Amino acid sequence: MSKEIESYKLGDIQVTITETDDPNRYLVDCNDGNYHSEFKVRVYEYENYKRHMNQTITKGYQKQYDEEKNEK
Repeated sequence: MSKEIESYKLGDIQVTITETDDPNRYLVDCNDGNYHSEFKVRVYEYENYKRHMNQTITKGYQKQYDEEKNEK
């Protein structure tokens, strides 16, 4: 089991950061109850660009909901 680095809420999105087998990368797991996504980031990016990463996550989820709304 990978060690959890941090877990926090970003609006309705639960974000969990865990270690990976690569010591230079973290796994970012995002879930809002409807959609789930995960991606890897470099430790440097996480430590220095966390705000940008959070904005990207928020925009990605909002885009998904906008696309779903437009399909109806």
